[in-house]
Amino acid sequence: MKKILALGMAAVMAASLGLAGCGSSAPSTGETQAAGEAAPAEGGIRLVNNKVEIDAALKELAAKYQEETGVAVTIESLGGGVDTQATLKGYYQAGNMPDIFVIEGDKDYPTWEGNLADLSDMEWTKDTENGYAVDGVMYGFPTTTEAIGLAYNKSILDACGVDPASITSPAAMKAAFEAVDAKKDELGLLAVVGYCAEASQLYWSTGQHLFGTYLDEGLARDDSTYMDLMKDGGKLDDARLNDWAQMVALFNEYSDPDLLVSGTYDQQVLNFTSGKYAFVTQGSWIGATMTDVDHKDAYAEAGNFEVGMAPYAFQDGQDTILTNTPNWWAVYKDGNVDEAKAFLEWCAKNDGGQQILVEKCGFVSPYKSCSFVANDPFAKTIVDHTAAGKTSAWHWLSMKDGIGQNATGVVFQDFAAGQYTTEEFVETLKEVIAGYYAN
Repeated sequence: MKKILALGMAAVMAASLGLAGCGSSAPSTGETQAAGEAAPAEGGIRLVNNKVEIDAALKELAAKYQEETGVAVTIESLGGGVDTQATLKGYYQAGNMPDIFVIEGDKDYPTWEGNLADLSDMEWTKDTENGYAVDGVMYGFPTTTEAIGLAYNKSILDACGVDPASITSPAAMKAAFEAVDAKKDELGLLAVVGYCAEASQLYWSTGQHLFGTYLDEGLARDDSTYMDLMKDGGKLDDARLNDWAQMVALFNEYSDPDLLVSGTYDQQVLNFTSGKYAFVTQGSWIGATMTDVDHKDAYAEAGNFEVGMAPYAFQDGQDTILTNTPNWWAVYKDGNVDEAKAFLEWCAKNDGGQQILVEKCGFVSPYKSCSFVANDPFAKTIVDHTAAGKTSAWHWLSMKDGIGQNATGVVFQDFAAGQYTTEEFVETLKEVIAGYYAN
């Protein structure tokens, strides 16, 4: 078993060189603005954005802010595969730092520690649970929210007499799967759930996101019990892990056999978009994929069905989805801090920046008071769960770098391929995680 695992790891590492980390979004495309090509007006601020696809919308946001306040905001968008953090490091060395720039939480904080302004006293911090803080000090302004949950097609569940709100226990999840399976042929479904465990391209979906539900499902946002345990030499909680593994086994049983160990992200999402699965093990980012130019016709032919997210309820009473901001806007402490903070405060207000950020950028607002809803299939379920306080955090972001790609992802694939029993799956995960944290 160890020999097979080692070979699998080697294959994954070789095949995945150069891949993006989490797979939730494709690399940006488009023109890259030259570094500092337009300096902000005196008293103004400069913001470096890492999503060139929202460049026009952010410039509209800046124009609106200048119209209302008289303060100029220069938007500099980096795209086309540019390494944002490497570019920012170059700016720092050249004394050309922007006032506001993007960080990806724990991944980038060590680089900028000591150079970030404290945002703890700002009003927007009281309206969201998605700010980025370290040791109680707020450093990151959230612009959007993404969610991890068991995504579903409500039309199919309605046809099968399944209430997604009832899925808050392993028994309820199994009953829902059985109800859909009984009508699978009648409804023309390929499978109950679109679950793909191919390791070289989808390790992030299994080894990071799905494993992340073991760490956080059902917990308060500030509860890092299982992540803290894992950081202590790769330890796992046996009872919780065993319950969670039973859920993964259920996905293996009710998945699309043609794609279970060889399917791609695009095949998985396209089949869900086309109404061929009742559930899919992907996050809210697939909403953009479902409605993009390559998939919108399939979605329309399937009736533009309503979607939602059920909890990954592997224990009784679990009723949260996992939400987080994928990156944050931070303020450079030696820049125009007061003006930058004023701009962020304005961006968090419904009557200011929220409408543009939601309706033009397509962001799902992380602010409880926001009344705007993005034109995204999963926006409403995220807004509803957030407003109800039914969200858990993404502590998987604090896992040791590369663990999904180099260790856990292949274990999911081997389990899906039938190489392990559920008990062996658990023991192998424990072994590889402990080994990874020992290095």
